[in-house]
Amino acid sequence: MRILYIKKFFMYNKTMKKISVFLILALFLSVQVPSEAGIIKVQKAKIEQVKTEKTKVAEIKALFGEMLKQANKHSLTGLQSVYSKDFVNSDGFNYDIYMKMVEDTWKTYPDIMYSTKIEKIEFSDNYARVLVTETAVAAPKEQIGEFQTVGELYSVSKCIYHLEKHGTIWLISSEDMLEETSTLKYGGTRYIQIGLDTPKQIGADKYYTATLKINVPEGFNAIASIGREKIIYPQTRIEDNFRRVPNDNVLERVFLSNKDNVNEYAIASVGLAHAEEQEKDLKVYMDGLAFIMTRVNVIPENKFVNIEDKKVEKNEQSK
Repeated sequence: MRILYIKKFFMYNKTMKKISVFLILALFLSVQVPSEAGIIKVQKAKIEQVKTEKTKVAEIKALFGEMLKQANKHSLTGLQSVYSKDFVNSDGFNYDIYMKMVEDTWKTYPDIMYSTKIEKIEFSDNYARVLVTETAVAAPKEQIGEFQTVGELYSVSKCIYHLEKHGTIWLISSEDMLEETSTLKYGGTRYIQIGLDTPKQIGADKYYTATLKINVPEGFNAIASIGREKIIYPQTRIEDNFRRVPNDNVLERVFLSNKDNVNEYAIASVGLAHAEEQEKDLKVYMDGLAFIMTRVNVIPENKFVNIEDKKVEKNEQSK
């Protein structure tokens, strides 16, 4: 019986294979095969799409090349040519205020130079988003007492530029700053590591900690203060309340984020000094100053969310 069963199963399989082949042939014949002309048309459309995308990418890269060129020439008129008059950034600064701030920066740091790295480009027909890492460096000169000292400014930021096409040209319509850290060092602080750690983003009216870490060299002492400023124009100044940096070289301060719908900076000031004994007197010498600033983006509170009303409605419906 076992052999018979196998034989019958084998014959059944042969029959099924014949039926399957017949069905496959029938289905194959019933499918409409695209004509050669149709295939060529689709391929041409894909090629044109790729060409269009490459053209857009080239145009956007050219725009950022022009922006960098004009910025490094400190040409305000040239820089304005790549921005829309309706420009506004994530801090709420419009075209006029933004350009005024750029001009103020060039006056404060006349040798400042910029570099940009395009990380990613996304676009639709007339709009584009460009993720960019930007760096700025300068060597400002400051008169401290009888001495003139040269400092080091280093700023790095990561932001998204929003572009809109106007006719045949792209213009920057908005800017969304994601991260930003700037350090300015004078004297001996140029040779030590200083970091200020804060959250990149936080809700309004929320507590957060700003942590300052300083690699204080042996034989030196450091004093520091940590403050907070809202990102507004004109900028306000905070008062420095210096404290001696503890032996673990870490200083912390807790802040309550603002609820005024504006972003803010955490700012630390650092002084480096050493003491020497001279004829039974202890003299303290200032070796360097440093300032470090990091951005904290504050998510505004949504005033139109009322969870309690929804709970009341549900309770009333359940009665």
